[in-house]
Amino acid sequence: MIEVNKSVPKIDGIGLITGAPAYTDDLAMNNALIIKVLRSPHHFAKIIEINTLRALTLSGVECILTYKDVPRNIVTRAGQGYPEPSPHDKFILDEYVRYIGDEVAVVAALTEKIAIRALQLIEVKYKVFEAVLDFETAENSARAVHLEPECHSMFPMGYNPSKNIACTYEMNVGNSGETLSKCDVVVKERYYTQAQAHVAMEPHASTAYLDFQGRLNIISSTQTPFHMRRIIAEAFGISVSTIRVIKPRVGGAYGGKQAIHGEFLVAAVTLKTRKPSKLIYTRKEVFESTYCRHAMRIDITVGSDKSGNLKAIDMEILSDTGAYGEHALTVFMVAASKTLPLYNKVESVHFAGKVMYTNHTPAGAFRGYGAVQGNFALESVMDELAEKLGMDPIRLREKNMIMQGETSPIFKIMGEGGEGIEMSIESCKLDYCIKRGRELINWKYKYPKIDIDKEIVRGVGMAIAMQGSGIPYMDMGSAILKLNDEGFFNLLVGATDIGTGSDTILAQIAAETLGVETKKIIVYSSDTDLTPFDSGAYASSTTYISGQAVKKTANQMKEMIEEEGAKRLNLLQNEVIFDGKYIKSLETKDKISLRELCEQLYYNNNQKQLVASQSYVGTKSPPPYMAGFAEVEVDLGTGRVKLLDYVGVVDCGTTINPNLAKIQVEGGLVQGIGMAMFENVKYSETGRLLTNSLMTYTIPTREDINNITVEFADSYEPTGPYGAKSVGEIGIDTPPAAIANAIYNATGVRIKTLPITPEKILIALKEMK
Repeated sequence: MIEVNKSVPKIDGIGLITGAPAYTDDLAMNNALIIKVLRSPHHFAKIIEINTLRALTLSGVECILTYKDVPRNIVTRAGQGYPEPSPHDKFILDEYVRYIGDEVAVVAALTEKIAIRALQLIEVKYKVFEAVLDFETAENSARAVHLEPECHSMFPMGYNPSKNIACTYEMNVGNSGETLSKCDVVVKERYYTQAQAHVAMEPHASTAYLDFQGRLNIISSTQTPFHMRRIIAEAFGISVSTIRVIKPRVGGAYGGKQAIHGEFLVAAVTLKTRKPSKLIYTRKEVFESTYCRHAMRIDITVGSDKSGNLKAIDMEILSDTGAYGEHALTVFMVAASKTLPLYNKVESVHFAGKVMYTNHTPAGAFRGYGAVQGNFALESVMDELAEKLGMDPIRLREKNMIMQGETSPIFKIMGEGGEGIEMSIESCKLDYCIKRGRELINWKYKYPKIDIDKEIVRGVGMAIAMQGSGIPYMDMGSAILKLNDEGFFNLLVGATDIGTGSDTILAQIAAETLGVETKKIIVYSSDTDLTPFDSGAYASSTTYISGQAVKKTANQMKEMIEEEGAKRLNLLQNEVIFDGKYIKSLETKDKISLRELCEQLYYNNNQKQLVASQSYVGTKSPPPYMAGFAEVEVDLGTGRVKLLDYVGVVDCGTTINPNLAKIQVEGGLVQGIGMAMFENVKYSETGRLLTNSLMTYTIPTREDINNITVEFADSYEPTGPYGAKSVGEIGIDTPPAAIANAIYNATGVRIKTLPITPEKILIALKEMK
């Protein structure tokens, strides 16, 4: 039975497309109180007085909560491993509000109409402070965003809130300054990447109720149910054992749901009223009051000899974490740790920087998680270096990039928490990815550009990228397999399917190991009471980490089946084999079917339930690799860019499900293209968010993207389940740099600030003339 490297349909696909109730809002109780949140109209203020009396007299209002009504325990909302590598700087509700959209008060009512009316009756007096709105000057601001005495970090990370610094870091390999001074060719540039909104189809949603034992049950569209349980318990000062978190189907997350948002508030209302409650964010609330990508300023210097041998890289980053420090350190670290090892032939590397608090909407986890920002700068400056050398940019990369069997000192120095592991690369097909991508884009005949007429020109550009597969020695996956009568299995996993199809992938791995069809594996995932622990869906970890846990568990189950089958055949375990249908003697024709074994296990004498359980913690993080190629057409008269073609060739090891892997890469590419050309979180001169609806925030549509081609290299990662590495994030990384490089090759203007808009191109063309 071959179930791996096979495009099995998603096991939840039919139910979702036929509208079966599956999402958080579908599963909320009909009598749940409707929660609405009064949000701050100010960037930065202290609540001097809040009057809720008029609102409380409104018929149908069940509960109004302010900072006076909830525990004051400081936490981080970031769903990360413990101790969290994010500063603890958030209360459930606080007397200070730190961005427009921050929570002021919570209303729970019988209907949405009543709740909205009650919000209008709440009277608040604020003391308004000068806001910190520029992350480049935040360190020297007269005002600190966080001065609460409870604020702290759980380990040294350069946390200095008095200077608006959420974290700092610096590392060196060799002496980059000295090496750069000896280089024949040096390129030094500054790049900016913007904040980007997630725009998941399903908004943030959560509902809560108390069960008959009085335990708090939370249903949430979350990426990290187990971390959520721990953080909510800490915030309310209650035992983890009193909380159950259930993740249903999730309509997209992309990192935005790797945190606690409305879950604090439904928990607070239900604990106060003893009644079920729900909070479904509006699209405006998602834009203004959840997460965006960290905006960054990246200063990068590279140097080489005349032959193009890269000698040194120096990267310094300044990052805007917004009002709270969730994921501040880890996103910042990944901007280097998942980019700089691409070029491992260098003698010296320097990386440093700071993450700053501002009074902007908080930044947090987002697909690509820093790597997309760092990749834009690194892969753009590599093209600039190639031009100075008079070398084809592909040749420059091939000359300096990491190859299979090699390593980088950065692996050992850097990790997502600031400490890495030594790691050799056992699977890397970057050379093939580049070769195949060059063929598919027809680089030989299109590079650097083709003039269509006096006004229209086409150009091609490329970039390479790497990601990771989980966080070594931190991320854990686990699984339980239960054999049932008739010979089918329940697979219980804490792994969180957020629309990626991971339930299907893990079922395929279990089926392959057992030798049965995938349809014989019934999956239950992400219920903190019923499924085993899992770190959650982040860091591209599920297939690699949870997949290995499932494979180990299925191997254990196979051994248990063989042991019980051998007993029925009066043989020893090593004298039989289970092939998915029968437990057979290796020497004779004696055999017993799995169904017959189950009948004897569950209906006859000597009954016995077979249950297997195993866990897995990764000891390395094998990177997937990608080469991305873009062809653009630019109108020199207007600056308008059309993306004609995008080619992505990916090494993600074995594709457990090729169709789902392709969809993941295509989805990542579209988000990367959006970041490169369309998407931009914009603020007014006074700092108010302008792009707080889908009428004002532009994302690419099918009409904006002509052709996308995705292929996979023939690769095998020895440490992964059936040779698999991750694939969830790698697709998003290359478009910003590849498109910027293509536009430069077409026009001669280099845009260093994302997104690349017609206005920026036209202004640059006029300046060049």
